[in-house]
Amino acid sequence: MTRAAVLAGVGATVPPRVVTNDELARRLDTSDEWIRTRTGIVQRHVIDPGMTTGDLAVEAGQRALKSAGTTTVDLVVLATTTPDRPCPATAPSVATRIGLVGVPAFDVAAVCSGFLYALQVGSDAIAAGHAERVLVIGAETFSTILDPADRSTAAIFGDGAGAVVLRAGQPDEPGAVRHVQLGSDGSMADLITVRGGGAEERSGGRPPLPEDAYFRMAGKSVFFTAVRRMAESSRTVLERTGWQVTDVDRVVAHQANVRIIHAVAEQLGIPADRAVINIDRVGNTSAASIPLALADGAADGRLTPGDRVLLTAFGGGATWGAATLTWPDVMVG
Repeated sequence: MTRAAVLAGVGATVPPRVVTNDELARRLDTSDEWIRTRTGIVQRHVIDPGMTTGDLAVEAGQRALKSAGTTTVDLVVLATTTPDRPCPATAPSVATRIGLVGVPAFDVAAVCSGFLYALQVGSDAIAAGHAERVLVIGAETFSTILDPADRSTAAIFGDGAGAVVLRAGQPDEPGAVRHVQLGSDGSMADLITVRGGGAEERSGGRPPLPEDAYFRMAGKSVFFTAVRRMAESSRTVLERTGWQVTDVDRVVAHQANVRIIHAVAEQLGIPADRAVINIDRVGNTSAASIPLALADGAADGRLTPGDRVLLTAFGGGATWGAATLTWPDVMVG
C-alpha cells in the first residue's frame, strides 16, 4: 500500500517586537512609501536581545504539535540559515526542549527554499516507512546577520518561525503532500550570501573583512532569477501532480517580495488574488515564510479544507522548489 505524508498540524510564532517602516526610515535613507511600493512590506518582527532562532523554533514546533493533537514524532527537521551556533546543529536542542529526547533531529540549510527542502526530507521519511510522524520547522532570526546600515536588506527581512506536523497516510487524503520538486545552481552562490564565518574565510590567509559578516543580496538579479525559477519549478510540479493551472485554488509562495509573488502568478496564469500574502505584516522571514503564511492563511480562512495548494520558493545557493498538496481540516496551534 502506498504511503504518503499528510499535513496534520500547523503552528507559527513571531517575536513580540514590531519594527515599522517609519522606524527604519528614521535611521536609514529610506521611507515608508519606498519600502511599501518596492516590497509590499509595512512592518516586520525582530527578536529582542537574548532571543534565538531555537527559541522561535521551539514555540512554533509546540504549536504545530498541539494543532496535530500529538506530543510525539519520529523525526525533527529544522530549516534555518541562522542557527544558534555554527556547531552543533540547532535542531537537536529544539527537539530536546520540546520533550522529544532521543528523536533524530538535524538542520537543513537551503536559505529561503529551506522549508520545501525540509518538507521533502520529512515526506520521504514517511513514504519510505522510516517515520510515522515528522515535525518540520522553518525558523529564522535574520536580524542577527543584517547590516543595519544596508537599507536594501534591513528593510526586507524579519524574524519568525513556522512548523507543520506530517503523519503517515494515503495519497488521496486531504492534507496529502502530492509532489515536491527541488533544484539548485551553485554558480549563483554570490547572489545571496554571507561570505564570512566559514572555512572559505578561515583558510583564506587574509584578515576577515568586517562587511563579510553580514548578509548580502544582489537584489535585481535575485528578482528576475527567482521569478523564472519559481515559475519553472511550479510548472514541473503541477505536471507531475496532474493538475492544470486552473486547478490551483491557492498559491503560497515564499514571501520575498510582493512583486515577485505577483510576477510568478502572472507567468503561471494564476490570478494574483489566489496568492496567500502576509509579507506586509512579517516581512521576508526566509525559511520560515511559507509555514508562517500557511498558518496565517489557515487562521483567517484564506486556506479552506480541500483547497489545492501550490507552494514555491527561491533562495540562496541558489536553490528553488515547489510542492503541491490538498489543504486539510486543521486548526492552527
